[in-house]
Amino acid sequence: MAIKRALLSVSDKSGLIEFATGLSKHGVELLSTGGTSKALREAGLTVLDVSDYTGAPELFEGRVKTLHPKVHGGLLQKRDDSTHQTQAKDNDIPTIDLVVVNLYPFEETVAKEGVTVEEAIEKIDIGGPSMLRSAAKNYKHVTVVTDPQDYDDVLREMADNNGDTTLPTRTRLMTKVFFRTASYDSAINTFFSAQQSEGAPTTKSIILPIEQELRYGDNPHQTCALYGNFSDYVTQLQGKALSYTNVLDIEAAADLIADFKKPTVAILKHTNPCGVGQDDDLRLAWQKAFETDQQAPFGGVIVTNRPLTEDLARIISAIFTDVIIAPDFEPEARAILQKKKNLRLIKLNESFEKQRKSPIIRSAPGGVMLMDRDHTPLGLEDLESKVVTKRPPTAEELTAMAFAWKVVKNVKSNAIVFAAADRTLGIGAGQMSRVDSSRIAVWKSQEAALDLKGSVIASDAMFPFADGLEAAIKAGATACIQPGGSIRDEEVIAAADEAGLAMVFTGHRHFRH
Repeated sequence: MAIKRALLSVSDKSGLIEFATGLSKHGVELLSTGGTSKALREAGLTVLDVSDYTGAPELFEGRVKTLHPKVHGGLLQKRDDSTHQTQAKDNDIPTIDLVVVNLYPFEETVAKEGVTVEEAIEKIDIGGPSMLRSAAKNYKHVTVVTDPQDYDDVLREMADNNGDTTLPTRTRLMTKVFFRTASYDSAINTFFSAQQSEGAPTTKSIILPIEQELRYGDNPHQTCALYGNFSDYVTQLQGKALSYTNVLDIEAAADLIADFKKPTVAILKHTNPCGVGQDDDLRLAWQKAFETDQQAPFGGVIVTNRPLTEDLARIISAIFTDVIIAPDFEPEARAILQKKKNLRLIKLNESFEKQRKSPIIRSAPGGVMLMDRDHTPLGLEDLESKVVTKRPPTAEELTAMAFAWKVVKNVKSNAIVFAAADRTLGIGAGQMSRVDSSRIAVWKSQEAALDLKGSVIASDAMFPFADGLEAAIKAGATACIQPGGSIRDEEVIAAADEAGLAMVFTGHRHFRH
């Protein structure tokens, strides 16, 4: 049956006039409320106010206007049930065949700095979710729209189906409604739960739309899907569909490069940096990163915090790379790299910095864990005052310490990084003991024919024994940056003093699991 009557009540009025005009052309009677009704009239459309339709005035500053049997009865009555139709006729409740509702902007309101509880409460929609749920429950007979992006689809279907929509479309729209009301209630719960607790919220709801089905998980036999708004923060410009590991690598690479302000290029493999270099010329920054480990970059990830240049694109196109990430790509660079159709090019959107402040969510048996992100290299302020050895570091060593500390923060624990002021020289990651990480970092530098003499060593956590530091000293390191805090700190400091090594304790560790 053709849609005869529609109720429109929207907060977001984008596309409203065009949609309502299309409905009128199909002979649909328009019911509306408040600001929506005013907007439709100003556009020259004929509208019946809901208060006139129900015979009941809007009450309590508009808090009560659509909560009426004539509204919800018009939505919920079954068109193919004789008892329902008899009751509808006896109580003068005609059908409402289409509902167009989007909700008060609660999420946008509470996202503002300094929002009060009173301001939040006034943005809790009551009538809107009620109408959406009534219409969605009766989706076999009622079309319900909560997203302006669906306006054109509804009008097209009405044009193709004698003024009605199809059941598959109504089913799809119904599903969107229950997702929207669930996410809306989740946002309300999250806000007020946070107001009542000084620590972690007492409850946490997570409602996310599917973003895309990924190629696979850790391995091809594992299915995987990505939920949320990943594409708000990064944009895939070309290449094969992403896999689970690609997403993890992209996050790790983008998180690492955000710690650096000077022109920087980093190479990662399995979320670990295997080389980082800095230079005003990105080609030289790349060369410094690449020289740290010329084997690991095969099939890895390259990231830069500057637009990727044509010159750099020519160099890196010569090796097999899985993902390249940059804030932008010069047209000539795109032209070079797009010849590799499977290569994934990822544009890092400006909004990614906002994402770094959101919590990390990890699954746990029976639930999830939420943790603040480790998004700032801590302890770099006033390093000169944090010296624990007899010899203070030189100005060049202090610069190298700051660079190495930003890198080691992004290496899986136990993490060791040897570095100069503008490049990594050796990286040891993810070992069961810190001394093993030190030995691996030394070995990797030797494999790359890099001299560690005069280098700085960074450790993401304390040295529990002096042996890890002694391995670094033997390799040629002259300065060390680490958190401190071991019961054997004095032993470690003594080893540093004996070798004339300068060391600072940041007071902050940067474990990464």
